[in-house]
Amino acid sequence: MIQEIFPHRFCNDFAIKTPDQDSYFLYFLDGRILLSDEGSETIPQFKELDSLKEEAMSHCDYLFSIDEMDFYLVDESQVSLNEVHHLKLYKASIIRELTPMWVSFAAVSAQHLHRFYISNRFCGCCGSPTMKSKKERAAVCTSCGNTIYPKISPAVIVGVTHNGKLLLTTYAGREYTRYALIAGYTEFGETLEDTVRRETMEEVGIKVKNIRYYKNQPWGFSDSILVGYWAELDGSPDIHLDETELSTAVWMAPEDIPNDFTNLSLTHEMILLFKEGKITQ
Repeated sequence: MIQEIFPHRFCNDFAIKTPDQDSYFLYFLDGRILLSDEGSETIPQFKELDSLKEEAMSHCDYLFSIDEMDFYLVDESQVSLNEVHHLKLYKASIIRELTPMWVSFAAVSAQHLHRFYISNRFCGCCGSPTMKSKKERAAVCTSCGNTIYPKISPAVIVGVTHNGKLLLTTYAGREYTRYALIAGYTEFGETLEDTVRRETMEEVGIKVKNIRYYKNQPWGFSDSILVGYWAELDGSPDIHLDETELSTAVWMAPEDIPNDFTNLSLTHEMILLFKEGKITQ
């Protein structure tokens, strides 16, 4: 999965640091990401900015490190980098395709924090401007002191099995067209297992039993922590589709599941486990 970058080591300890020319930077603008454009797209370093290097280095925030590599976020409201030679703005969807895996993980983690910073420039309690905390990763209101932390929303991924088949779905109204599993965000007052039961009933109209935790995954694409569960059908297998959420839902045998899955997501890992016969319920 995207966060599994061993032997590289990800460190998200909060710190206030100053970049050097070999530090890496992330720059996002209008749903796009700035990448080096020399045959293989990758995260650029400050030394690639030439005359804009000093300006960018003075308007950035330390994000995290991978091994000995430090990563910073350059403030797009202070610095314009969209015309830099050898760098190009790409749709942020390219992040899923970046290689090796640690590059993709660094980019999506930075994107997660970028959304946090731009969404919390003003306090939700009193409307005053916020400032970045100097002791933790947070935004602090300059007037009332309200402290805001990066958004991380829990969501479940559910592999429902029945008679040797897995319930696969496709989303309604999205560009993403591959098969997926039942998924949804946890509501207030719910346990994760309650979310599993509610989402399967809401999306496909079936009940489940024998709910079993599998694994979890940080998923910066949607500011989420994904929690995977396996479950078994409890009752009728007849599907009653919520067409506002899904376009299709089908019970599929392992040999019929396509081979077009990647190794990035918890969803794909669970589907492949079933396809390879490692989950048989």
